[in-house]
Amino acid sequence: MLGRLTMSDIPYDQPIIMGAGGFMALVGAVVLGAITYYRKWSYLWSEWITSVDHKRIGVMYIIVALVMLLRGFSDAILMRSQQMMAHGGAPGFLPPHHYDQIFTAHGTIMIFFMAMPFMIGLMNIAVPLQIGARDVAFPFMNSLSFWLTAVGAMLVNVSLVIGEFGQTGWLAYPPLSELKFSPGVGVDYYIWSLQLTGIGTLLTGINFFVTIVKMRAPGMTWMRMPIFTWTILCTAILIMAAFPILTVTFGLLSLDRYLGMHFFTNELGGNQMMYVNLIWAWGHPEVYILILPAFGVFSEVVPTFSQKRLFGYGAMVYATVSITVLSFVVWLHHFFTMGSGANVNAFFGITTMIIAIPTGVKIFNWLFTMYRGRIQFTAPMLWTLGFMITFTIGGMTGVLLALPGNDWVLHNSLFLVAHFHNVIIGGVLFGYLAGFAYWFPKSFGFKLHDGWGKASFWFWLSGFYVAFTPLYVLGFLGMTRRMNHYDNPAWTPYLMVAFAGALLVTCGISCQIIQLYVSIRDRHLNTDVTGDPWNGRTLEWSTSSPPPIYNFAVLPHVDALDAFNETKKRGHEARETPVYSDIHMPKNTPAGFIMSVFAGLMGFALIWHMWVFAIIGFVGIFATFIIRSCSDDHDYYISAAEVACIEALHDSRVASLELTHVA
Repeated sequence: MLGRLTMSDIPYDQPIIMGAGGFMALVGAVVLGAITYYRKWSYLWSEWITSVDHKRIGVMYIIVALVMLLRGFSDAILMRSQQMMAHGGAPGFLPPHHYDQIFTAHGTIMIFFMAMPFMIGLMNIAVPLQIGARDVAFPFMNSLSFWLTAVGAMLVNVSLVIGEFGQTGWLAYPPLSELKFSPGVGVDYYIWSLQLTGIGTLLTGINFFVTIVKMRAPGMTWMRMPIFTWTILCTAILIMAAFPILTVTFGLLSLDRYLGMHFFTNELGGNQMMYVNLIWAWGHPEVYILILPAFGVFSEVVPTFSQKRLFGYGAMVYATVSITVLSFVVWLHHFFTMGSGANVNAFFGITTMIIAIPTGVKIFNWLFTMYRGRIQFTAPMLWTLGFMITFTIGGMTGVLLALPGNDWVLHNSLFLVAHFHNVIIGGVLFGYLAGFAYWFPKSFGFKLHDGWGKASFWFWLSGFYVAFTPLYVLGFLGMTRRMNHYDNPAWTPYLMVAFAGALLVTCGISCQIIQLYVSIRDRHLNTDVTGDPWNGRTLEWSTSSPPPIYNFAVLPHVDALDAFNETKKRGHEARETPVYSDIHMPKNTPAGFIMSVFAGLMGFALIWHMWVFAIIGFVGIFATFIIRSCSDDHDYYISAAEVACIEALHDSRVASLELTHVA
């Protein structure tokens, strides 16, 4: 019944693992206890767990991302501590097999369960509001996508205390990930957690592609869409094209492990390089799946806090589309040293350098937008400025690695690790943190404390440079990645500096936690329900903060690129008395949550070869889907009278707030 699972699979003899597991259990118990004490279970179930509202789903995605950021960063601290201590004859405090699990989990968590949910959360919050839609095209699919991601994240955390995680690196190359060399459950945890979240992400890509193509407000032509919406459209296309490759790749690896097939075993008729090609045919578009939405965030932040229109809108659109196309012809630069030949290496080296051109166009457009602008140095703007410097450095090191000759020297070294983090932290994470601060008041009706936000930025920025600049040097000195101990004493000072940088980043994360606490505590001082706390320029600011369930009482009509800003300039005389009508909305449903619970059960059962529970999970998924499909109670209407009452209440709140500010 329990397959391979026994009591010996819980590592009672590992104090670090059990301590971490105990801490997670304690935090979970405290949270559950607080929910029970304040009697919030029914509220959570009806308003959040079963919600199909894109805004609430976006908030839940970001909560998952922030929690997994803490988990992934704790892994980073452990790795930096181990490398600082384990030199000469000192073994450090992490056994090799545990260290290998940590660096595999760190990469997996930060890409799949921190960056991806953060990005999808921001797109859920902003895109329907920017295009004048009341919801996404498929609200139930949106709920299912989130819960599949949450269940995948849960499986990763369960692996910490029940069994083990993979010891293969975050891309699980064969033959190391084959059954012969990884006979435990670690690679299976890796496969099924990523399969679940990958399917959820693919559904999200389809959902937002259809939403943007079919649900734009009247008059919003392609060249009137906000740049953030453009980047999400291109991201959705990349997801639809790339994530099926990932699903198939993990499916083939699963067949190798479960049924004794040998798709990736060279000596038995397979080809290990096929896996490498497939994983990077997904992996490099994935880099742009992550970075394009960050570019979109900066394209919203810079005009707002420069108090100017975005410079070169058309160039930004074409640059985004160019990056989307070129992202599929650069994947082989990840394995220049694998013997593909000079001609192949030259082609992919040239395309890698070409893709830097549209990225540079974006940098210059943001700079020209700021030129002669009245710049406000708020926290979102600081994240943007920090990005522009840091990402430019990361881009230059990327062009350096695009030369096959250089890559032969630096491949698999810490130089490569520093470059990758230069791009992902300085580009992706800084962008998402800027978007988090920028759209927070739109989601909750009050601003984050700007002082603590600035403190967090400066700790993050200084910590990043202190942590990763030494790794560039260590790469030139010959230190390879994934080492849990070393014998060269010349490397130790650089690793000590890198550890100090990680501590600075810890301070930055602590400031963000304090910022959230202080902002929630003092929210009455920073409340702005008027809908325009940052003097924004796109349609999302034409709704209240937070928006009502239906977003727009009357769908806006777009007659210019900057339609909302032009309306504000014309003033009150341009406004007409609205004529309200009934609004058709989707009902909340528990089906997405229930299907994901069954999917999690099936994944856990497949990991441990619990075939009965795997069948129960599989049947439960399809039974829930069929039951929901047969139900005809999916929608409801908000009457015109109810809409008028809600809007009148909002207008009275705005008037009251304005009087309070005057007083």
